[in-house]
Amino acid sequence: MRLSICAVGRLRTGPERALVDDYLTRFDRTGRALGLGPASVTEVEDRKGGGMAAEAELLRRALPKGGKIAVLDERGRVLTSPKFADHLARWRDEGVQDAAFVIGGADGIDPSLRAEADFALSFGAMVWPHMLVRVMLTEQLYRAAAILANSPYHRA
Repeated sequence: MRLSICAVGRLRTGPERALVDDYLTRFDRTGRALGLGPASVTEVEDRKGGGMAAEAELLRRALPKGGKIAVLDERGRVLTSPKFADHLARWRDEGVQDAAFVIGGADGIDPSLRAEADFALSFGAMVWPHMLVRVMLTEQLYRAAAILANSPYHRA
Protein backbone atom coordinates (compact mmCIF):
# COMPACT_ATOMS: atom_id res chain seq x y z
CA MET A 1 0.00 0.00 0.00
CA ARG A 2 1.52 3.26 -1.14
CA LEU A 3 1.26 6.16 1.30
CA SER A 4 1.13 9.83 0.46
CA ILE A 5 1.40 12.78 2.78
CA CYS A 6 -0.36 15.71 1.13
CA ALA A 7 0.41 18.88 3.03
CA VAL A 8 -0.10 22.60 2.76
CA GLY A 9 3.12 24.61 2.84
CA ARG A 10 6.74 24.01 1.99
CA LEU A 11 9.03 22.38 4.51
CA ARG A 12 12.35 24.14 4.23
CA THR A 13 15.77 22.75 5.03
CA GLY A 14 16.19 22.39 8.77
CA PRO A 15 15.58 20.03 11.66
CA GLU A 16 11.97 19.26 10.72
CA ARG A 17 12.97 18.33 7.16
CA ALA A 18 15.82 16.15 8.45
CA LEU A 19 13.45 14.31 10.80
CA VAL A 20 10.77 13.79 8.13
CA ASP A 21 13.36 12.47 5.67
CA ASP A 22 14.86 10.17 8.30
CA TYR A 23 11.52 8.69 9.38
CA LEU A 24 10.37 8.21 5.79
CA THR A 25 13.61 6.37 4.97
CA ARG A 26 13.13 4.16 8.02
CA PHE A 27 9.47 3.57 7.13
CA ASP A 28 10.30 2.59 3.56
CA ARG A 29 13.00 0.18 4.73
CA THR A 30 10.80 -1.45 7.39
CA GLY A 31 7.48 -1.28 5.57
CA ARG A 32 8.61 -2.76 2.25
CA ALA A 33 8.55 -6.34 3.58
CA LEU A 34 5.13 -5.70 5.12
CA GLY A 35 3.47 -4.44 1.95
CA LEU A 36 3.61 -0.85 3.18
CA GLY A 37 5.18 1.91 1.19
CA PRO A 38 6.75 3.62 -0.41
CA ALA A 39 5.73 6.84 1.27
CA SER A 40 5.98 10.22 -0.42
CA VAL A 41 5.27 13.84 0.44
CA THR A 42 3.41 16.23 -1.85
CA GLU A 43 3.41 19.87 -0.84
CA VAL A 44 0.88 22.40 -2.09
CA GLU A 45 0.83 26.13 -1.59
CA ASP A 46 -1.97 28.60 -2.22
CA ARG A 47 -0.07 31.62 -3.48
CA LYS A 48 -3.25 33.54 -4.30
CA GLY A 49 -4.52 33.67 -0.72
CA GLY A 50 -7.78 31.79 -1.34
CA GLY A 51 -7.91 30.37 2.17
CA MET A 52 -8.96 26.89 3.21
CA ALA A 53 -11.23 26.35 0.18
CA ALA A 54 -8.37 27.02 -2.25
CA GLU A 55 -6.02 24.85 -0.20
CA ALA A 56 -8.62 22.05 -0.26
CA GLU A 57 -8.78 22.17 -4.05
CA LEU A 58 -4.98 21.99 -4.31
CA LEU A 59 -4.95 19.07 -1.85
CA ARG A 60 -7.67 17.23 -3.80
CA ARG A 61 -5.51 17.43 -6.92
CA ALA A 62 -2.58 15.95 -4.99
CA LEU A 63 -4.54 12.95 -3.67
CA PRO A 64 -4.02 9.58 -5.33
CA LYS A 65 -7.11 8.56 -7.30
CA GLY A 66 -9.28 5.97 -5.61
CA GLY A 67 -7.24 5.85 -2.42
CA LYS A 68 -8.27 6.17 1.19
CA ILE A 69 -8.10 9.64 2.66
CA ALA A 70 -7.08 10.30 6.26
CA VAL A 71 -7.14 13.87 7.52
CA LEU A 72 -5.09 15.07 10.46
CA ASP A 73 -7.57 17.04 12.51
CA GLU A 74 -8.01 17.93 16.18
CA ARG A 75 -11.58 16.55 15.97
CA GLY A 76 -10.36 13.16 14.75
CA ARG A 77 -9.84 9.93 16.64
CA VAL A 78 -6.99 9.67 19.10
CA LEU A 79 -5.34 6.26 18.70
CA THR A 80 -2.56 4.46 20.48
CA SER A 81 0.39 3.61 18.26
CA PRO A 82 -0.57 -0.11 18.14
CA LYS A 83 -4.14 0.81 17.14
CA PHE A 84 -2.78 3.09 14.41
CA ALA A 85 -0.60 0.22 13.17
CA ASP A 86 -3.68 -2.04 13.18
CA HIS A 87 -5.59 0.57 11.16
CA LEU A 88 -2.86 0.68 8.48
CA ALA A 89 -2.66 -3.13 8.42
CA ARG A 90 -6.44 -3.39 8.03
CA TRP A 91 -6.40 -1.05 5.02
CA ARG A 92 -3.51 -3.00 3.52
CA ASP A 93 -5.24 -6.33 4.14
CA GLU A 94 -8.46 -5.01 2.56
CA GLY A 95 -6.49 -4.43 -0.64
CA VAL A 96 -6.21 -0.65 -0.42
CA GLN A 97 -3.58 0.37 -2.98
CA ASP A 98 -3.14 4.01 -1.93
CA ALA A 99 -3.73 5.95 1.26
CA ALA A 100 -3.20 9.66 1.70
CA PHE A 101 -2.71 11.58 4.92
CA VAL A 102 -3.80 15.19 4.57
CA ILE A 103 -2.27 17.97 6.66
CA GLY A 104 -3.91 21.35 6.33
CA GLY A 105 -2.44 24.79 6.65
CA ALA A 106 -2.49 27.18 9.57
CA ASP A 107 -6.30 27.36 9.55
CA GLY A 108 -6.83 23.62 9.27
CA ILE A 109 -8.65 21.60 6.62
CA ASP A 110 -11.67 22.90 4.76
CA PRO A 111 -14.85 21.24 6.09
CA SER A 112 -15.79 19.97 2.62
CA LEU A 113 -12.50 18.05 2.30
CA ARG A 114 -12.77 16.85 5.89
CA ALA A 115 -16.22 15.44 5.04
CA GLU A 116 -14.75 13.45 2.13
CA ALA A 117 -12.21 11.70 4.35
CA ASP A 118 -12.42 8.02 5.18
CA PHE A 119 -10.73 8.62 8.51
CA ALA A 120 -9.81 11.55 10.77
CA LEU A 121 -6.80 11.20 13.04
CA SER A 122 -5.90 13.47 15.94
CA PHE A 123 -2.64 13.79 17.80
CA GLY A 124 -4.57 15.03 20.84
CA ALA A 125 -6.69 17.93 21.91
CA MET A 126 -3.86 20.42 21.46
CA VAL A 127 -3.33 22.15 18.15
CA TRP A 128 0.09 21.48 16.64
CA PRO A 129 1.98 23.53 14.05
CA HIS A 130 1.43 21.84 10.71
CA MET A 131 5.17 21.50 10.13
CA LEU A 132 5.56 19.55 13.39
CA VAL A 133 2.57 17.39 12.48
CA ARG A 134 4.58 16.13 9.51
CA VAL A 135 7.35 15.01 11.84
CA MET A 136 4.88 13.39 14.22
CA LEU A 137 3.04 11.62 11.41
CA THR A 138 6.17 10.26 9.75
CA GLU A 139 7.44 9.02 13.12
CA GLN A 140 4.12 7.27 13.74
CA LEU A 141 4.19 5.71 10.28
CA TYR A 142 7.65 4.32 11.01
CA ARG A 143 6.53 3.22 14.48
CA ALA A 144 3.50 1.46 12.95
CA ALA A 145 5.74 -0.43 10.54
CA ALA A 146 8.08 -1.34 13.40
CA ILE A 147 5.13 -2.61 15.46
CA LEU A 148 3.85 -4.72 12.56
CA ALA A 149 7.37 -6.08 12.03
CA ASN A 150 7.71 -6.94 15.74
CA SER A 151 10.72 -4.64 15.97
CA PRO A 152 11.90 -3.52 19.41
CA TYR A 153 11.56 0.18 18.40
CA HIS A 154 8.12 0.41 20.03
CA ARG A 155 8.17 -0.41 23.72
CA ALA A 156 4.77 -0.47 25.41
